Amino acid sequence: MPLYRDAAIVLRTHKLGEADRIVTLLSRGRGKIRAVAKGVRRTKSKFGARLEPGMVVDLQCYEGRNLDTITQAESLASYGEPIARDYGSWTAANAMLETCDRLTEEGEPAVQQFVLLAGALSSLAGGVHEPGLVLDSYLLRAMAIAGWAASFHDCARCGAEGPHRAFDVATGGAVCPVCRPPGSAAPAPQTLELMAALLTGDWEVADGSEPRHRMEASKLASAHVHWHLERGVRSLRLVERV
Repeated sequence: MPLYRDAAIVLRTHKLGEADRIVTLLSRGRGKIRAVAKGVRRTKSKFGARLEPGMVVDLQCYEGRNLDTITQAESLASYGEPIARDYGSWTAANAMLETCDRLTEEGEPAVQQFVLLAGALSSLAGGVHEPGLVLDSYLLRAMAIAGWAASFHDCARCGAEGPHRAFDVATGGAVCPVCRPPGSAAPAPQTLELMAALLTGDWEVADGSEPRHRMEASKLASAHVHWHLERGVRSLRLVERV
């Protein structure tokens, strides 16, 4: 059977039999893959903890008819310890992994999603930015890569030059007074500025934002994700917002 090797991020795992696990990973070159890690649940497993969610590994597998089989996994980046020490970082990481899992398909290359997720996990582990900001930035960017970029300045429907005060998730973001649907949110201008900064990576603006604007931005970012994915990302419910 053909062997292949690729860098990959572990998205989730579940048990198989008495000692094995099925591991879902996002690889750099092959997109999402599902593979069996034989004996990984045994104490003396050769894989150790390298196939836990959030780990970045150099993976070697051989292709199978239904599931591939992992033959080797070497750590490229271990973010588990620094992320697990902080509850906010841990819940944010889980929400990222679940969102990535939902946005990618097996066998379809997703290099941008891989790079984005790897960078977000590294940022969480480094503790440079507040975990909630890193999560919201990841969510907005991941959705944009998937084709659902939100507008925070010009009208998402007619393109009228902004800034506009209303925000409608179903329409795609900021909306002008003419296009504004009933029930649209009316976030503070600073909230939309913060969300635009999170989307573009302007961390000077993001880090200097006020807590109330971060809270409002988090709610809109979560609503944006839930609307387009049609069902909620369960891990977002565990995220503590300060």
